[in-house]
Amino acid sequence: MLPLRTFYVLMEIDFKWLYALLKENGLGNQMALYLNLAFNILSVLLLVIVLDYFLRKVIVQAFSVFSKKTSTRFDDFLVASKFPKYAAHIVPFLLVREAIPFVLEDFPKLEGVLEKATDVYLIVLVIWIIRSFVNTTRNYLKTKDNFKDKPLRSYSQVTMIVIWFIGGIYIFKELTGQNITQFLTTLGATSAIILLIFKDTILGFVASIQISINDIVRIGDWITQEKYGADGDVVEINLTTVTVQNFDNTFTTIPTYSFISDSFKNWRGMQESGGRRIKRAIYIKANSVKFLSADDLKKLSSIQMVAQYIQHRQKDIDVYNEKHGYNKNTLVNGRNQTNLGIFRKYCDLYLKNHPAVNDDLMMMARHLAPTTQGIPLEVYVFSSDKRWENYERIMADIFEHLIAALPYFDLELFELPSGKDIERLQKP
Repeated sequence: MLPLRTFYVLMEIDFKWLYALLKENGLGNQMALYLNLAFNILSVLLLVIVLDYFLRKVIVQAFSVFSKKTSTRFDDFLVASKFPKYAAHIVPFLLVREAIPFVLEDFPKLEGVLEKATDVYLIVLVIWIIRSFVNTTRNYLKTKDNFKDKPLRSYSQVTMIVIWFIGGIYIFKELTGQNITQFLTTLGATSAIILLIFKDTILGFVASIQISINDIVRIGDWITQEKYGADGDVVEINLTTVTVQNFDNTFTTIPTYSFISDSFKNWRGMQESGGRRIKRAIYIKANSVKFLSADDLKKLSSIQMVAQYIQHRQKDIDVYNEKHGYNKNTLVNGRNQTNLGIFRKYCDLYLKNHPAVNDDLMMMARHLAPTTQGIPLEVYVFSSDKRWENYERIMADIFEHLIAALPYFDLELFELPSGKDIERLQKP
């Protein structure tokens, strides 16, 4: 392919015909040169604009037609990122670049300035083309299951920082004429200032690598970070920030490095496990707990879920008490069943038979240390359905039943007295 400068020569384009014509008509030399220059610049610009418009239409349309006929979506993203549009600018640019020596033949200083300006534009144009390709690659990989949860935006941003850095070096070389090695040496001396300026970017870059390698957080993870008030799903991970869409549909941006330096909760383990944990206690009045007499045991034996347990348990207790000769006229002597103990067993059996509870995971009802608000009976179990709304319904269903069952065991739920309770007590 012939260089464009050779093209101008072969076309025998005379860039000074207007100058000659003006001189023949008696116009001054200086004025003729400037008018000739203005005419040539306008002519070249007009040619370039028309050619650029034509090439953009043809190349973009060709890319669009080609992308529709292929099975891969990569070329679709290539069109969306304006890669064909930027690529179409190359030929008109080269046309301008090669026309400069001819158009500015009589203006050597201006020629040097414009040549540098076009060279800088070429560098920027190449960077734009590379950026379009990088964005295309990122958007294409996002459609792949293996890359959906990866911080691709961070990688693309790091790539573009490197590309812009290299491009900046060449732009500096074009503008100053200095050697690149000399420039890098000077840059090394000012590295401390650069590190200070780009501190957040560098920290974010390091954090992005650690997050990716150690699989700390992914796009789509439900995270909770109280320091920043974030509680929701990760929607984007880039070089400097992680964006979280909270459950109230607000967005929180968190510095990427904070996922390395600060603690946060990632619920991915729960989401990938067989259930979501329910860990909640009901507080029982201590003075409602009692030993059970034979009549009490008979009454509670009507509750089918614990009837067999009561009978089997009482047989063991009777054997033990008889063996050790305890006087059972007083209930406190020897071993006894309590209403709270039987209710705790009822909770275990109820949870085990609940259809929404995963019985393959930890399941128990346990006592916690007594408090001023009574005796906490904690339910520790995992719901099979991990979706938030269903999880809340399952938990509510469990505790509604247990709270309603308390009176059948002669137990009372603790609650602080209200104003009406106090007022009722003060009445004669």
